[in-house]
Amino acid sequence: MKIKRLLKWLIGFLGIAIFIIGSYAIYVFAAYYRLPDHIILNPNNNQPVKLQPHRQYTAMTYNIGYGAYPPKYSFFMDGGKYSLAFSRHAVEKNMAGIIETANRVAPDLAFFQEIDVNGDRSRHVNEVRQLTKQTSEYSSLYGQNYDSPYLFYPITEPIGRAKSGLLTLVKAHINTATRYSLPIDKGISKLTDLDRAFTAAQVPVNNGKTLTIINIHMSAYTKNKATQRAQFQKLFNYLEQKYRQGNYVMVAGDYNHTILKNSNRIFKDGNQKLTWTHPFPDQQLPKGFYRPTQGLKQAAVPSVRNLNTAYHPHHSFVTMIDGYILSKNIKAIKIKVVNTHFKDSDHNPVLLRFSLK
Repeated sequence: MKIKRLLKWLIGFLGIAIFIIGSYAIYVFAAYYRLPDHIILNPNNNQPVKLQPHRQYTAMTYNIGYGAYPPKYSFFMDGGKYSLAFSRHAVEKNMAGIIETANRVAPDLAFFQEIDVNGDRSRHVNEVRQLTKQTSEYSSLYGQNYDSPYLFYPITEPIGRAKSGLLTLVKAHINTATRYSLPIDKGISKLTDLDRAFTAAQVPVNNGKTLTIINIHMSAYTKNKATQRAQFQKLFNYLEQKYRQGNYVMVAGDYNHTILKNSNRIFKDGNQKLTWTHPFPDQQLPKGFYRPTQGLKQAAVPSVRNLNTAYHPHHSFVTMIDGYILSKNIKAIKIKVVNTHFKDSDHNPVLLRFSLK
């Protein structure tokens, strides 16, 4: 009798467990959605200023890691410990440091990636609102990258829900702006690498032309190289189209591909082969485009660290995956990485001094 009762109890327990797991799986797939391609975006606080040719401007691109990554932080998807920011105070402190860096640089154009509107991982700090409040002299443009359902992993500290995207700031008028979806994996891995997109804004220049500025954050954790190639192809097709229309074209962001040849030698960190360290596909760049990299090799300041452990100078894996793509009618005067020693994010900002020909 005891054995029968035990079996009934085990069967009941297994039934409940299967029901819970099945219900959760149904919820995740039912709640998952992708925004449609080609969404018109509305800029906020739109400024009246037009850009000018032959004048020097500064751009900054900065993946802020949703304000959750101080030097002591490691991330579970990279083999580290944590999934959530240490606390709301920690996020606000990191955001204050990010804003301080941006104000010190005072760029004319700023491109932020991985900035949360709301998320369990970022302790529900509205980072877009916090940053735009401190940058009132800019036109601002937000485009959603993803709105993830509640992800119950790791089980000990679930990463939960996250609504995150791309924020572009420019000290000039934005005529029009659009969000374009990028190709992603179709299998279950889409739940971990999430949705992807880029935003494109059309900024008028007082010679009658337009500067197209693109903010992008490409897939990091997909093992499917075909997905990565398809993302680049969609981006490159768009660049080519805009350049043929006579526009100046600038792309800024996190490509999750190394942008310097022989990165392992430059940063003296070995040849780690991760899903986000494949070489940038320079051979696929459309005609009329280039990537400014002058002086980056000599300076050897990385733009990203691996989050498998806390940051240890001279020991942590570092490389460079953030930067710019420019049409040849834009002159790159100087490019450099601001060495914040990863104080507020797992990335360092990359600055570009440029002029429109």
